[in-house]
Amino acid sequence: MITGSIVALTTPFTQQGELDKRAFETLIRFHLDNGTDAIVVAGTTGESPTLTQEEQEQLIDWALSMTAKQVPIIAGTGCNCTRKTIECTKRAEKLGAYAALLVAPYYNKPTQEGLYHHYKAIHDAVDIPLILYNVPGRTASDILPDTVARLSLLPRIIGSKEATGDLNRVPPLLKKCKNTFLLFSGDDATAKDFILMGGHGVISVTANCAPRLMKAMVESAKKGAGEAATAYNRQILDLHRALFLESNPIPVKWALSEMGLIHNILRLPLLPLSSQHHSAVKHALEMAGAFPISP
Repeated sequence: MITGSIVALTTPFTQQGELDKRAFETLIRFHLDNGTDAIVVAGTTGESPTLTQEEQEQLIDWALSMTAKQVPIIAGTGCNCTRKTIECTKRAEKLGAYAALLVAPYYNKPTQEGLYHHYKAIHDAVDIPLILYNVPGRTASDILPDTVARLSLLPRIIGSKEATGDLNRVPPLLKKCKNTFLLFSGDDATAKDFILMGGHGVISVTANCAPRLMKAMVESAKKGAGEAATAYNRQILDLHRALFLESNPIPVKWALSEMGLIHNILRLPLLPLSSQHHSAVKHALEMAGAFPISP
């Protein structure tokens, strides 16, 4: 079972805009050293819409090789085309990824029945475990709890990343989904309460910069230790907020560059973080004890 603090890893690029293997290895080592429970590679935080097929495969292959299976590697393989998602998920399965994370189809705005059949078609085409990813603020497509519950009955759909930030959804999801179904917060600001309410972990942006604190917060929350979880979370509250001052992953890539881990390079149409937000992100890093990192 995949539970705990899972990082939605950024994709580092060189100054020329190519994949930066050395920086990627630095990030992987950083998470292994700091107790991250699993790593999402080539997901939306990893700028998946701008990656080529070959680059996605390269990132998955690098991650598997660099971790030597010390932690599960989850491949971001979802897009708004069912056929392409199946093809990408099959490639991730062949490479050896532990599971695939499937963002809800964006722009198309499918019905709930359309969402069900999208995910069922992927499920029926592959043997790899699948995790739904519901982030309606980015996709304009909301996988409602009843649809998640239907999908939870399919054996290879093992969980859902819920990034609505709506804690009122947690009780019906827990009630309606099968008992073994995993629920992950996809909203760092509400992740502590999500887990205390019965969630199984978080797929986190904040964990890119503060993996040890995220791990400690999540572990405390999983044990029901609310006071300890709150104390840990208090240290990273500013970071939760600061990393979303502009569209993810713009702030987190600036933060990681300030920490000396990657170059602050994004692919168009994303641009580097506006200077007006630099001080806020830097302050949040300092509050979390995440700034700077020695080379």
